[in-house]
Amino acid sequence: MSDEMKKEEEENGGAALFSPQLKAMIRIRNKYLKRRRMDIGSGHKASVVRLGAQHPPGPEIFTFDKENSHGSPHRRKKKRRSRVLFPNDSRKFMPKNREYSRAKPFLALFSIIVFLQVYNAIENLDDHVLKYDLDGLERTLSREVYGQQAALEELMGHLRDYLSTYVHQQPLLLSIHGPSGVGKSHLGHVLARHFRSVVGEGLVVQYFSLHSCPLEGDPENCASELASRITEVVKVAEEEERIPIFILDEVEAMRTPSLEVLRTLIQPEQDNEFQNAVYVLLSNLGQKEVIAHILQNFTAAGAARLLRPILTQHHALWSDGKVEVLALSLLEQKHVIQCFLEEMTREGFYPDQSHVERLAGEISYYSVAGRQYSQSGCKQVVAKVNML
Repeated sequence: MSDEMKKEEEENGGAALFSPQLKAMIRIRNKYLKRRRMDIGSGHKASVVRLGAQHPPGPEIFTFDKENSHGSPHRRKKKRRSRVLFPNDSRKFMPKNREYSRAKPFLALFSIIVFLQVYNAIENLDDHVLKYDLDGLERTLSREVYGQQAALEELMGHLRDYLSTYVHQQPLLLSIHGPSGVGKSHLGHVLARHFRSVVGEGLVVQYFSLHSCPLEGDPENCASELASRITEVVKVAEEEERIPIFILDEVEAMRTPSLEVLRTLIQPEQDNEFQNAVYVLLSNLGQKEVIAHILQNFTAAGAARLLRPILTQHHALWSDGKVEVLALSLLEQKHVIQCFLEEMTREGFYPDQSHVERLAGEISYYSVAGRQYSQSGCKQVVAKVNML
Protein backbone atom coordinates (compact mmCIF):
# COMPACT_ATOMS: atom_id res chain seq x y z
CA MET A 1 0.00 0.00 0.00
CA SER A 2 2.89 2.45 0.75
CA ASP A 3 4.23 2.03 -2.79
CA GLU A 4 0.84 2.84 -4.27
CA MET A 5 0.53 5.95 -2.06
CA LYS A 6 3.99 7.13 -3.09
CA LYS A 7 3.06 6.64 -6.72
CA GLU A 8 -0.14 8.59 -6.19
CA GLU A 9 1.76 11.43 -4.45
CA GLU A 10 4.17 11.64 -7.37
CA GLU A 11 1.27 11.74 -9.85
CA ASN A 12 -0.54 14.45 -7.85
CA GLY A 13 2.45 16.66 -7.06
CA GLY A 14 3.61 15.27 -3.74
CA ALA A 15 2.06 14.34 -0.43
CA ALA A 16 2.10 17.91 0.98
CA LEU A 17 -0.66 19.10 -1.38
CA PHE A 18 -3.38 16.66 -0.10
CA SER A 19 -5.14 16.35 3.19
CA PRO A 20 -5.69 12.99 4.90
CA GLN A 21 -9.35 12.99 3.89
CA LEU A 22 -8.46 13.44 0.26
CA LYS A 23 -5.90 10.63 0.45
CA ALA A 24 -8.58 8.30 1.80
CA MET A 25 -10.90 9.15 -1.06
CA ILE A 26 -8.11 8.54 -3.59
CA ARG A 27 -7.41 5.09 -2.11
CA ILE A 28 -11.09 4.17 -2.27
CA ARG A 29 -11.22 5.32 -5.90
CA ASN A 30 -8.14 3.28 -6.84
CA LYS A 31 -9.55 0.14 -5.20
CA TYR A 32 -12.83 0.61 -7.06
CA LEU A 33 -11.06 0.97 -10.41
CA LYS A 34 -8.84 -2.02 -9.74
CA ARG A 35 -11.83 -4.18 -8.78
CA ARG A 36 -13.67 -3.06 -11.90
CA ARG A 37 -10.75 -3.98 -14.15
CA MET A 38 -10.62 -7.45 -12.56
CA ASP A 39 -14.38 -7.96 -13.05
CA ILE A 40 -14.14 -6.89 -16.68
CA GLY A 41 -11.25 -9.33 -17.31
CA SER A 42 -13.07 -12.29 -15.74
CA GLY A 43 -16.28 -11.48 -17.66
CA HIS A 44 -14.40 -11.38 -20.95
CA LYS A 45 -12.83 -14.80 -20.20
CA ALA A 46 -16.23 -16.38 -19.39
CA SER A 47 -17.74 -15.05 -22.61
CA VAL A 48 -14.90 -16.57 -24.60
CA VAL A 49 -15.52 -19.95 -22.93
CA ARG A 50 -19.27 -19.80 -23.64
CA LEU A 51 -18.71 -18.86 -27.25
CA GLY A 52 -16.24 -21.71 -27.65
CA ALA A 53 -18.78 -24.16 -26.19
CA GLN A 54 -21.55 -22.99 -28.52
CA HIS A 55 -19.30 -22.88 -31.61
CA PRO A 56 -16.55 -25.57 -31.24
CA PRO A 57 -14.90 -25.00 -34.62
CA GLY A 58 -14.49 -21.17 -34.04
CA PRO A 59 -11.01 -19.56 -33.83
CA GLU A 60 -9.26 -19.24 -30.51
CA ILE A 61 -8.61 -15.68 -29.17
CA PHE A 62 -5.12 -15.09 -27.87
CA THR A 63 -4.86 -13.32 -24.51
CA PHE A 64 -2.21 -13.02 -21.90
CA ASP A 65 -4.55 -14.57 -19.33
CA LYS A 66 -3.73 -18.13 -18.32
CA GLU A 67 -6.57 -20.40 -19.43
CA ASN A 68 -7.26 -24.08 -19.20
CA SER A 69 -6.28 -25.58 -22.55
CA HIS A 70 -9.06 -28.20 -22.33
CA GLY A 71 -11.84 -25.71 -21.55
CA SER A 72 -12.98 -27.52 -18.37
CA PRO A 73 -11.64 -26.89 -14.87
CA HIS A 74 -12.45 -30.47 -13.88
CA ARG A 75 -10.55 -32.81 -16.19
CA ARG A 76 -11.55 -36.46 -16.07
CA LYS A 77 -8.65 -38.66 -15.14
CA LYS A 78 -7.87 -41.61 -17.36
CA LYS A 79 -7.98 -45.01 -15.76
CA ARG A 80 -4.64 -46.64 -15.63
CA ARG A 81 -4.49 -50.16 -16.95
CA SER A 82 -3.72 -52.72 -14.34
CA ARG A 83 -0.32 -54.21 -14.72
CA VAL A 84 1.20 -57.30 -13.20
CA LEU A 85 4.38 -56.36 -11.40
CA PHE A 86 7.05 -58.98 -11.11
CA PRO A 87 10.06 -58.92 -8.84
CA ASN A 88 13.29 -58.28 -10.65
CA ASP A 89 14.98 -61.37 -9.24
CA SER A 90 12.29 -63.94 -10.20
CA ARG A 91 10.89 -65.51 -13.37
CA LYS A 92 7.77 -64.03 -14.86
CA PHE A 93 4.66 -66.19 -14.63
CA MET A 94 1.16 -65.20 -15.53
CA PRO A 95 -1.35 -65.67 -12.73
CA LYS A 96 -3.19 -69.03 -12.85
CA ASN A 97 -6.73 -69.10 -14.12
CA ARG A 98 -8.92 -70.33 -11.31
CA GLU A 99 -11.44 -71.78 -13.77
CA TYR A 100 -8.85 -74.14 -15.29
CA SER A 101 -9.11 -77.71 -14.01
CA ARG A 102 -6.56 -80.47 -14.46
CA ALA A 103 -9.39 -83.01 -14.56
CA LYS A 104 -10.46 -81.90 -18.04
CA PRO A 105 -7.50 -83.46 -19.93
CA PHE A 106 -7.89 -86.70 -17.96
CA LEU A 107 -11.62 -86.75 -18.71
CA ALA A 108 -10.94 -86.29 -22.41
CA LEU A 109 -8.33 -89.09 -22.35
CA PHE A 110 -10.72 -91.39 -20.49
CA SER A 111 -13.47 -90.70 -23.04
CA ILE A 112 -11.12 -91.58 -25.90
CA ILE A 113 -10.12 -94.86 -24.21
CA VAL A 114 -13.76 -95.84 -23.61
CA PHE A 115 -14.61 -95.05 -27.24
CA LEU A 116 -11.77 -97.24 -28.49
CA GLN A 117 -12.81 -100.10 -26.20
CA VAL A 118 -16.43 -99.95 -27.36
CA TYR A 119 -15.36 -99.75 -31.00
CA ASN A 120 -13.06 -102.75 -30.54
CA ALA A 121 -15.85 -104.72 -28.84
CA ILE A 122 -18.23 -104.00 -31.72
CA GLU A 123 -15.60 -105.10 -34.22
CA ASN A 124 -15.09 -108.34 -32.25
CA LEU A 125 -18.84 -108.98 -32.24
CA ASP A 126 -18.96 -108.57 -36.00
CA ASP A 127 -15.98 -110.91 -36.41
CA HIS A 128 -17.65 -113.65 -34.35
CA VAL A 129 -20.94 -113.34 -36.23
CA LEU A 130 -19.13 -113.48 -39.57
CA LYS A 131 -17.15 -116.51 -38.39
CA TYR A 132 -20.33 -118.58 -38.04
CA ASP A 133 -22.07 -117.08 -41.12
CA LEU A 134 -25.40 -116.70 -39.33
CA ASP A 135 -26.84 -114.66 -42.20
CA GLY A 136 -26.27 -117.59 -44.53
CA LEU A 137 -27.84 -119.94 -41.99
CA GLU A 138 -30.92 -117.75 -41.74
CA ARG A 139 -31.38 -117.73 -45.51
CA THR A 140 -30.98 -121.50 -45.67
CA LEU A 141 -33.52 -122.12 -42.92
CA SER A 142 -36.11 -119.81 -44.46
CA ARG A 143 -35.64 -121.58 -47.81
CA GLU A 144 -35.66 -125.22 -46.64
CA VAL A 145 -37.82 -125.28 -43.48
CA TYR A 146 -41.49 -124.61 -44.23
CA GLY A 147 -44.17 -123.04 -42.06
CA GLN A 148 -41.97 -122.18 -39.06
CA GLN A 149 -41.15 -118.52 -39.61
CA ALA A 150 -41.81 -117.38 -36.02
CA ALA A 151 -39.84 -120.25 -34.46
CA LEU A 152 -36.92 -119.72 -36.84
CA GLU A 153 -36.73 -116.02 -35.98
CA GLU A 154 -36.61 -116.88 -32.28
CA LEU A 155 -33.97 -119.55 -32.92
CA MET A 156 -31.76 -117.17 -34.88
CA GLY A 157 -32.13 -114.53 -32.18
CA HIS A 158 -30.73 -116.90 -29.55
CA LEU A 159 -27.88 -118.01 -31.81
CA ARG A 160 -26.89 -114.45 -32.68
CA ASP A 161 -26.84 -113.36 -29.06
CA TYR A 162 -24.76 -116.34 -27.95
CA LEU A 163 -22.33 -116.69 -30.86
CA SER A 164 -21.51 -112.97 -30.96
CA THR A 165 -18.94 -113.55 -28.16
CA TYR A 166 -16.65 -116.41 -27.21
CA VAL A 167 -16.49 -116.31 -23.40
CA HIS A 168 -19.74 -117.19 -21.58
CA GLN A 169 -20.92 -117.96 -18.07
CA GLN A 170 -23.18 -120.82 -19.18
CA PRO A 171 -23.91 -122.89 -22.30
CA LEU A 172 -26.87 -122.23 -24.58
CA LEU A 173 -29.51 -124.97 -24.39
CA LEU A 174 -32.34 -124.78 -26.94
CA SER A 175 -35.22 -127.24 -26.50
CA ILE A 176 -37.31 -127.40 -29.70
CA HIS A 177 -40.63 -129.27 -29.58
CA GLY A 178 -43.39 -129.93 -32.08
CA PRO A 179 -45.80 -132.52 -33.46
CA SER A 180 -44.65 -135.33 -35.69
CA GLY A 181 -43.77 -134.39 -39.27
CA VAL A 182 -43.37 -130.61 -38.83
CA GLY A 183 -39.64 -130.64 -39.62
CA LYS A 184 -37.73 -131.13 -36.35
CA SER A 185 -35.24 -133.65 -37.73
CA HIS A 186 -34.93 -131.72 -40.98
CA LEU A 187 -34.12 -128.60 -38.95
CA GLY A 188 -31.42 -130.57 -37.12
CA HIS A 189 -29.91 -131.71 -40.44
CA VAL A 190 -29.80 -128.15 -41.77
CA LEU A 191 -28.11 -126.86 -38.60
CA ALA A 192 -25.55 -129.68 -38.60
CA ARG A 193 -24.72 -129.20 -42.28
CA HIS A 194 -24.24 -125.46 -41.89
CA PHE A 195 -22.06 -125.52 -38.77
CA ARG A 196 -19.90 -128.34 -40.12
CA SER A 197 -19.08 -126.09 -43.05
CA VAL A 198 -18.02 -123.14 -40.85
CA VAL A 199 -16.46 -124.66 -37.69
CA GLY A 200 -15.38 -128.07 -38.94
CA GLU A 201 -16.63 -131.63 -38.86
CA GLY A 202 -15.15 -132.42 -35.46
CA LEU A 203 -16.90 -129.61 -33.56
CA VAL A 204 -20.46 -130.58 -34.57
CA VAL A 205 -22.11 -133.63 -33.00
CA GLN A 206 -25.45 -134.95 -34.29
CA TYR A 207 -26.77 -137.48 -31.77
CA PHE A 208 -29.80 -139.73 -32.41
CA SER A 209 -31.02 -141.31 -29.19
CA LEU A 210 -32.59 -144.46 -30.65
CA HIS A 211 -29.59 -145.11 -32.87
CA SER A 212 -26.83 -144.34 -30.33
CA CYS A 213 -28.64 -145.90 -27.38
CA PRO A 214 -31.26 -148.51 -28.38
CA LEU A 215 -33.97 -149.44 -25.93
CA GLU A 216 -32.26 -152.76 -25.20
CA GLY A 217 -28.94 -151.05 -24.45
CA ASP A 218 -27.48 -150.25 -21.03
CA PRO A 219 -28.62 -146.72 -19.97
CA GLU A 220 -25.56 -146.13 -17.79
CA ASN A 221 -23.20 -147.12 -20.57
CA CYS A 222 -25.04 -144.81 -22.99
CA ALA A 223 -24.74 -141.92 -20.54
CA SER A 224 -21.01 -142.55 -20.06
CA GLU A 225 -20.39 -142.62 -23.82
CA LEU A 226 -22.36 -139.40 -24.28
CA ALA A 227 -20.39 -137.64 -21.53
CA SER A 228 -17.04 -138.81 -22.97
CA ARG A 229 -17.93 -137.65 -26.45
CA ILE A 230 -19.07 -134.21 -25.28
CA THR A 231 -15.95 -133.79 -23.13
CA GLU A 232 -13.64 -134.70 -26.01
CA VAL A 233 -15.28 -132.26 -28.42
CA VAL A 234 -15.35 -129.46 -25.84
CA LYS A 235 -11.61 -129.74 -25.21
CA VAL A 236 -10.83 -129.59 -28.93
CA ALA A 237 -13.07 -126.54 -29.28
CA GLU A 238 -11.29 -124.85 -26.36
CA GLU A 239 -7.94 -125.27 -28.11
CA GLU A 240 -9.31 -123.83 -31.35
CA GLU A 241 -11.23 -121.06 -29.54
CA ARG A 242 -14.49 -122.05 -31.18
CA ILE A 243 -17.92 -122.96 -29.87
CA PRO A 244 -19.04 -126.58 -30.48
CA ILE A 245 -22.59 -127.47 -31.55
CA PHE A 246 -24.40 -130.52 -30.10
CA ILE A 247 -27.66 -131.51 -31.86
CA LEU A 248 -29.54 -134.21 -29.96
CA ASP A 249 -32.57 -135.64 -31.77
CA GLU A 250 -35.31 -137.96 -30.42
CA VAL A 251 -34.86 -136.63 -26.90
CA GLU A 252 -38.23 -138.14 -25.91
CA ALA A 253 -36.50 -141.55 -26.16
CA MET A 254 -33.42 -140.50 -24.16
CA ARG A 255 -32.94 -142.38 -20.88
CA THR A 256 -32.76 -140.73 -17.48
CA PRO A 257 -28.95 -141.20 -17.02
CA SER A 258 -28.28 -139.43 -20.32
CA LEU A 259 -30.58 -136.57 -19.31
CA GLU A 260 -28.69 -136.35 -16.01
CA VAL A 261 -25.43 -136.01 -17.93
CA LEU A 262 -26.83 -133.06 -19.86
CA ARG A 263 -28.17 -131.49 -16.67
CA THR A 264 -24.74 -131.79 -15.05
CA LEU A 265 -22.87 -130.33 -18.01
CA ILE A 266 -24.92 -127.12 -18.08
CA GLN A 267 -24.34 -126.31 -14.42
CA PRO A 268 -22.15 -123.24 -13.62
CA GLU A 269 -19.84 -125.37 -11.46
CA GLN A 270 -18.33 -126.94 -14.58
CA ASP A 271 -15.01 -125.82 -16.05
CA ASN A 272 -14.91 -122.87 -18.40
CA GLU A 273 -14.64 -124.97 -21.55
CA PHE A 274 -18.04 -126.54 -20.79
CA GLN A 275 -19.64 -123.09 -20.55
CA ASN A 276 -18.91 -122.35 -24.23
CA ALA A 277 -21.22 -124.75 -26.06
CA VAL A 278 -24.58 -124.87 -27.83
CA TYR A 279 -27.01 -127.74 -27.20
CA VAL A 280 -30.06 -128.19 -29.46
CA LEU A 281 -32.62 -130.72 -28.16
CA LEU A 282 -35.29 -131.94 -30.62
CA SER A 283 -38.33 -133.88 -29.39
CA ASN A 284 -42.10 -134.30 -29.63
CA LEU A 285 -42.65 -134.07 -25.87
CA GLY A 286 -45.89 -132.19 -25.16
CA GLN A 287 -47.10 -132.48 -28.75
CA LYS A 288 -50.74 -132.97 -27.69
CA GLU A 289 -50.71 -129.67 -25.81
CA VAL A 290 -49.04 -127.93 -28.75
CA ILE A 291 -51.64 -129.23 -31.22
CA ALA A 292 -54.53 -128.16 -28.99
CA HIS A 293 -53.02 -124.70 -28.54
CA ILE A 294 -52.51 -124.19 -32.28
CA LEU A 295 -56.02 -125.36 -33.22
CA GLN A 296 -57.48 -122.96 -30.68
CA ASN A 297 -55.27 -119.92 -31.34
CA PHE A 298 -54.15 -120.56 -34.97
CA THR A 299 -50.54 -119.94 -33.91
CA ALA A 300 -47.77 -121.59 -31.90
CA ALA A 301 -47.01 -118.36 -30.05
CA GLY A 302 -47.44 -118.90 -26.32
CA ALA A 303 -47.19 -122.70 -26.54
CA ALA A 304 -43.75 -122.67 -24.90
CA ARG A 305 -45.30 -121.51 -21.61
CA LEU A 306 -47.62 -124.52 -21.66
CA LEU A 307 -44.74 -126.88 -22.43
CA ARG A 308 -42.42 -125.96 -19.56
CA PRO A 309 -44.48 -127.53 -16.72
CA ILE A 310 -44.94 -130.71 -18.78
CA LEU A 311 -41.22 -130.91 -19.55
CA THR A 312 -40.32 -130.31 -15.91
CA GLN A 313 -42.43 -133.32 -14.93
CA HIS A 314 -40.58 -135.41 -17.51
CA HIS A 315 -37.13 -134.50 -16.09
CA ALA A 316 -35.52 -131.85 -13.91
CA LEU A 317 -33.34 -130.79 -16.85
CA TRP A 318 -36.12 -128.44 -17.99
CA SER A 319 -36.64 -126.98 -14.52
CA ASP A 320 -33.57 -124.83 -15.04
CA GLY A 321 -34.61 -121.38 -16.23
CA LYS A 322 -31.57 -121.27 -18.54
CA VAL A 323 -33.23 -123.74 -20.95
CA GLU A 324 -34.89 -121.92 -23.87
CA VAL A 325 -38.08 -123.71 -25.00
CA LEU A 326 -39.34 -123.24 -28.59
CA ALA A 327 -42.51 -124.69 -30.12
CA LEU A 328 -42.95 -125.57 -33.80
CA SER A 329 -46.32 -125.06 -35.49
CA LEU A 330 -48.53 -127.43 -37.46
CA LEU A 331 -48.08 -127.36 -41.23
CA GLU A 332 -50.89 -126.11 -43.45
CA GLN A 333 -51.81 -127.64 -46.81
CA LYS A 334 -49.74 -125.06 -48.73
CA HIS A 335 -46.67 -126.17 -46.79
CA VAL A 336 -47.38 -129.82 -47.61
CA ILE A 337 -47.54 -128.88 -51.30
CA GLN A 338 -44.09 -127.28 -50.97
CA CYS A 339 -42.77 -130.50 -49.45
CA PHE A 340 -44.13 -132.49 -52.42
CA LEU A 341 -42.58 -130.10 -54.95
CA GLU A 342 -39.17 -130.30 -53.29
CA GLU A 343 -39.22 -134.09 -52.95
CA MET A 344 -40.39 -134.67 -56.53
CA THR A 345 -37.69 -132.33 -57.87
CA ARG A 346 -35.09 -134.17 -55.83
CA GLU A 347 -36.23 -137.54 -57.20
CA GLY A 348 -36.25 -136.28 -60.80
CA PHE A 349 -40.02 -136.08 -61.35
CA TYR A 350 -41.65 -133.25 -63.21
CA PRO A 351 -43.61 -131.32 -60.53
CA ASP A 352 -47.00 -130.97 -62.21
CA GLN A 353 -49.08 -128.60 -60.06
CA SER A 354 -52.38 -130.43 -60.43
CA HIS A 355 -50.75 -133.77 -59.67
CA VAL A 356 -49.03 -132.31 -56.60
CA GLU A 357 -52.30 -130.87 -55.30
CA ARG A 358 -54.00 -134.24 -55.75
CA LEU A 359 -51.26 -135.96 -53.74
CA ALA A 360 -51.47 -133.32 -51.02
CA GLY A 361 -55.25 -133.82 -50.83
CA GLU A 362 -54.78 -137.49 -49.93
CA ILE A 363 -53.29 -136.54 -46.54
CA SER A 364 -55.45 -136.14 -43.41
CA TYR A 365 -56.00 -132.61 -42.08
CA TYR A 366 -57.45 -130.75 -39.12
CA SER A 367 -60.08 -128.37 -40.51
CA VAL A 368 -60.56 -125.33 -38.27
CA ALA A 369 -62.13 -121.98 -39.30
CA GLY A 370 -61.42 -122.53 -42.98
CA ARG A 371 -57.83 -123.64 -42.36
CA GLN A 372 -56.40 -127.10 -42.93
CA TYR A 373 -53.52 -128.33 -40.76
CA SER A 374 -51.81 -131.58 -41.69
CA GLN A 375 -52.17 -134.26 -39.01
CA SER A 376 -48.86 -135.89 -39.98
CA GLY A 377 -47.04 -132.89 -41.41
CA CYS A 378 -44.78 -133.85 -44.32
CA LYS A 379 -43.98 -137.29 -42.95
CA GLN A 380 -45.97 -139.15 -45.65
CA VAL A 381 -44.57 -137.11 -48.54
CA VAL A 382 -41.49 -139.26 -49.13
CA ALA A 383 -43.51 -142.48 -49.13
CA LYS A 384 -46.07 -141.13 -51.62
CA VAL A 385 -43.37 -139.82 -53.98
CA ASN A 386 -41.60 -143.19 -53.89
CA MET A 387 -44.84 -144.83 -55.07
CA LEU A 388 -44.95 -142.75 -58.26
